Amino acid sequence: MAIDYKKHFPVMLTEVLEALNPEDDKLYVDATFGNGGYSEAILQKANCKVIALDRDNTVIPRANELKKQYGSRFEFRLGEFGDFNNLVSEDIDGAVFDIGVSSMQLDEAKRGFSFTKEAPLDMRMSNTGTSAADLVNNLSETELADILFNYGEEKKSRQIAKKIVEARAKKPIETTTELANIIYQVIKRSFNQAVDPATRSFQALRIAVNDELLELQNGLIKSALRLKSGGRLVVVDFHSLEDRIVKTFFKNNTDKAVHVSKYCLSGTTSTGNAMFGFASKAIVPQAQELELNNRSRSAKLRYAIKK
Repeated sequence: MAIDYKKHFPVMLTEVLEALNPEDDKLYVDATFGNGGYSEAILQKANCKVIALDRDNTVIPRANELKKQYGSRFEFRLGEFGDFNNLVSEDIDGAVFDIGVSSMQLDEAKRGFSFTKEAPLDMRMSNTGTSAADLVNNLSETELADILFNYGEEKKSRQIAKKIVEARAKKPIETTTELANIIYQVIKRSFNQAVDPATRSFQALRIAVNDELLELQNGLIKSALRLKSGGRLVVVDFHSLEDRIVKTFFKNNTDKAVHVSKYCLSGTTSTGNAMFGFASKAIVPQAQELELNNRSRSAKLRYAIKK
C-alpha cells in the first residue's frame, strides 16, 4: 500500500524551525528523516543544504522526491543516527532529531509497531535483525519482565511476562493482536482509559528491538561533536526515558548561561569549559497543534547552542 506522505504532520515544526534557525549557505542534518517534513521545511526556510539520515529504507522514495525538487541542496544517507560521525563527516551548522517511531511506521500495519492493527510482530525500524517476535518467543520470563519494566515503565511487567511465557508454550506468539490480547489478560481494557494497556509493553519491545536509548545517546554525542561554533542541536522526544537522556546530556555539557529564554542568541555570555553555551528548558506543543495532531500530545523539544 502506498503511503500518503501529505497526511503526516511534523511535530512542533514551528518550534523546531525557531530553535534551529536555518540560514542561507549553511549545512543542516535531519537525523530522523521519516516523511521528510523537517527536511523540506528547512530547505524552504533558507537557501541552505540538508543532509537527511534514516535507518528505514522504505523512506528512500520520499527522499528521491526531495532530491528531484531541491537538487544539490538535499542529500539522503541511509543509516542509524547513532553512527552519526561516520554518516556525516562534514562540520555542520545544526541538527534536528525526532526520536522514536514515525507516524508512517505506525500507520503501515505490516511493520508491526501498532497493537491496533493485525500484523506480524516485527517492530524493526531498519527491517533487519532481531524482531519483536524473536524477543517475545525466545527470551526468558525474567528477561522479558526486565524489558517491559525498564523500557516501558510497566508496573505489571512480571505478570505480563508470565502470561507471555504461558501463551508461547502452547504456540508461538506471531502477531500484534495476539500479544495485545495476552497483555489485556493482565490489565483489563475499558472504554474510558486515556492510554491503552498495551501501550507501555509495545513501547518497551520497540525500544529493545531497535536499541533506541543507546542510539539516542550515541546520536547526541556524535552530532554535537560535528557542530560548528554557534551550531544548534534540536531534539524532539516523546516519553520520559528519552527526555531524561536528552535533558541530562544538555545539562552535563552546558555552561551556566546568563539568559534562559528560548529566544536566546548564540552569542549569550557563559562561563566554564562545557561544549554548549546555552541549553533550553523543555518546550511543549501549543494548544492549536494538540488539537490538530494527536501524536504531539506527549512531545517535548529541547535544544542547545554550541560555544
